[in-house]
This record gives sequence, structure tokens and C-alpha cells, in this order.
Amino acid sequence: MSGRVLVLGANGFIGSHIAAALSSKGWIVRAGARRIAEPARRAPGFDWVVADFSRLTTAQAWAPLLADVDAVVNCVGVLQDGAGDSTRAAHVDGPRALIAACEAAGVRRLVHMSAVGADDAAGTNYARTKAETERLVAASGLDWLILRPSLMVDRAAFGGTGLIRALAAFPLFSPVVGGDQIFRPVPLGDLAAAVVAALSPGAPSHQSLDMAGPEAVTMVETVRLYRGWMGLRPAPVARLPRSLAAPALVVGDLLGRLGWSSPIRTTAMRQMDHDVSGQDSGWAETLGVSSRGFSRFLAETPVSVQDVWHARLWFVRPLAILTLGLFWLITGLISFGPGWNGAVAILHEGGYGRWAGPVAWWGALLDVVLGLMLFVRPWTARVAVFMCLATVGYLIAGTLSLPHYWIDPLGPWLKVLPMMVLCLFVAATDARR
Repeated sequence: MSGRVLVLGANGFIGSHIAAALSSKGWIVRAGARRIAEPARRAPGFDWVVADFSRLTTAQAWAPLLADVDAVVNCVGVLQDGAGDSTRAAHVDGPRALIAACEAAGVRRLVHMSAVGADDAAGTNYARTKAETERLVAASGLDWLILRPSLMVDRAAFGGTGLIRALAAFPLFSPVVGGDQIFRPVPLGDLAAAVVAALSPGAPSHQSLDMAGPEAVTMVETVRLYRGWMGLRPAPVARLPRSLAAPALVVGDLLGRLGWSSPIRTTAMRQMDHDVSGQDSGWAETLGVSSRGFSRFLAETPVSVQDVWHARLWFVRPLAILTLGLFWLITGLISFGPGWNGAVAILHEGGYGRWAGPVAWWGALLDVVLGLMLFVRPWTARVAVFMCLATVGYLIAGTLSLPHYWIDPLGPWLKVLPMMVLCLFVAATDARR
């Protein structure tokens, strides 16, 4: 079967692979995402449409997106509320309107991507709203199929898999919280093949299938296997008590509300403790596809240097942003406070005369503003570039007025050169997907 399929969440880790797999099998892909400018450049062959579930809350709003569509694959999901993400909008309000719109438009086939552990007993808004979505789908008059995968793995890494790989690449030892949580990883290519099969003639319907891989591995085993896959020397796994993880979860929750999406959040930990393995539903046999275990997937997926870099830099990047932002912020605050007289004296030494005070004041203000702006998620890369350019301006002005500081034993001009490189690193690693 082929035709036109609407893939929702087509810019996501899972949705992008599913859209590509469907396209390779002859489907015309209408790709829905909240923001489409960047993904449209990556996949120009898709028909990109804006699909923001927080705005698509009526069947009428969905109607234009469903025009000439034969099937829908919904891959939209958010882990936790905050910074534009709403579990209620993504998992309940949007899907309810989508189902009504499909029924009105005569679009019969709906493949809904859920997750293992998506039930009320998990005790998280994520699981409760995901479970409500499943009930909405099951109660509809559509030809539906619900897929509930365990941990998704691929050459690419995002969210939880990115974190696990970073833990595996941690120097000297690999820290984990708990460690006995059981995964049954599913290669993303196998999931994509399952979705393609689910849209084929005669595919099963009105079923909810847990998608557990054939190999069960604990968190500790997953970390060790990933470390070996990256060619790193074996290292001990340190099981951290949950009391030590609590502050990190609080910080992760706060960052999530500020727009810094992080898998180190309360919801992720609760879901892992509840269920991340799923049950053997026979999904592979039901859909007529093959399913590979985690060890086999790693053996069939040769590691690249980019994989190792990503894992090693996973923790380095947030530290770089924090250090860079605090460097500018504290520098400005010091100039306004205890360092004011020294700053003005240096400018007098450089020949600024009566302009020394205003230049010091505006320079300190710029430092404070840029330091704070760096922490605003959508602005980070551009602010980092501006910091680098502003530093070039500082060095040009300093070289013209105070050239001897280049050979000062404390190296006041030389020391900003590594900071400029740090700015470029932050800007260059801004991509999220």
C-alpha cells in the first residue's frame, strides 16, 4: 500500500526515522512539526506543515492537514510540562481533536506511537496523559493500532539514549542511579519497519502492542555494552544512591521549565522505576518484521568518531555554557562592585580620560546582559557568537590603548583567547537533533 501519510512529530528522534522509512517505501509524506523551517531544509522532499498540538484543538483546525491523506502516524510526545511543552496538549487535547478530524474526513488508518509504562500506575503526568490518549484512540471508530516501544536505540542518540551513552563514556567510572532497571531495547530501524508494515494491506488493527526487544539488559549492562561499543577501556560502574541524584533531578526539572530539555528529570526517573521494558506481545511476528537484540544491534552498527565525540561532550557542553555565562556575568558584577576603581584606573591608563567612567559602566553592563542572555535557550548560539565578536572588539581597543598588556606576566589579553574558543564551541554544538 502507498499513498499520502501524515507523520506527526516528524522532526523528532522517532518521527524523522519513520517518515524517512515510509518515504523510501513509496509513501508521499506530509510531515508535521511545531517548527518546520530547519527540518524542511534537512528533508526537502517532504510536504512540511505546521502541526502544533496546543493550537490544533478542534477538528476544524486539523482539516487542512488531513486533506488527501490516507493514513496518520502520530509520534508526538513530551516528557514533562514546561517551556512550551504541555503533556495535556500533546497527549490529550491535540489527539482528541485529531481523532475527531480523522473520523470526519474519512481517514481510517491511525498508527499511534505510545510507550511502555504509559499507564496510570506510573504516577506521572506523562504516563497518565499517555494512557488517556490510548483510551481515546481505542474508543474511536478508526482503524487504529497502538505501538508501545521500550528504549529506542540507533546510531543517532537523543534524550535518554544520549544520557546513557554519556554515562558510558564518563572518565574513570560510569555513574548510574540504581542500575537494576531493565530495558528491552528496540533498534529504531526495526520500529520504522514495523510502522511501514502497520500501513500495509491486511495489517493488524484494534490492538495495543508492547514493543519489547528480544534481549533484556539492565542499566548497568547497557552502560557497559555501550562503553565497549565505543572502544573505550572497561571501567567500573558506580551505583549512586538516589539521595545524591535528587538535586540533579531538581535542577533538571528547573532547566526543563526554562527550555533546556533534559532527560535528567523526575518524570524520567519515575518511569524507569515503574516500567521501561514492557511485555513480550509478539509484535514482530504480528507485523511480520524482524527484531534484533541490543547486542546484535551494536555488532551490526560500527561506531564512528562522531559517536564517541557526542558521548564525551554530552556533559561538557552544559558545563561550558554555565562557565561561559558565569564568566561574563561575574566579570560585569565585579566591575560594578569591588573592581570599579581598578577598571576606571586601567581605562585612564589607556588614555580614555573623562570617558573612562562611562566606558567602564557600559562595558560592565554589556558583560552582565550577555552573561544572562546566554542562558536563554533560543538565544545561546547567537549570544556565544556575539560574545566572541565583542571580545575581538575588546582586544582591538585594548591593543590600541594598552598594547603592553600582551606581554604582562598575568596575560590579561592572552587569557581571553581560550574564552573566545569556548564561545565558538558553545555556538558550534548548539544543534539538538
